[in-house]
Amino acid sequence: MTTLASSKSLLGRSLLLDGVVSGATGALMFLAATPLAGLLGLHERLLRFAGFSLLPFAALLVFLAVRPRVSRPLVWAIVGYNLLWAVDSLLLLTTDWVAPTALGYVFTVFQAVAVAGFAGLQYVGLRGRRMVTA
Repeated sequence: MTTLASSKSLLGRSLLLDGVVSGATGALMFLAATPLAGLLGLHERLLRFAGFSLLPFAALLVFLAVRPRVSRPLVWAIVGYNLLWAVDSLLLLTTDWVAPTALGYVFTVFQAVAVAGFAGLQYVGLRGRRMVTA
């Protein structure tokens, strides 16, 4: 299996930051879905489900960030997942499924850009890390 040195690198730090932000966002969306739904114009079930789905993802990111080595294919999967989340978030705004408020648009676009930024940092971290054969 091919692994990458992780902790204290750009890759490790970007995984950690992504994990902390994803965990905080997920907890907020899950626990405060009802008031957020009104403010953002997004469905409560969508917010609750999306928030809940972020919690194990965030835990995985934090776990990987503190490991001395991480699986290269797993990090590629995380980059892909982040890009998919960002694209899906923006596509959501083009559907009739939601009727976001101005704040809902800002929230959705901001988090899509942030997630794409994490994917970019992780990609750069992948490209810059030396491989270790385990």
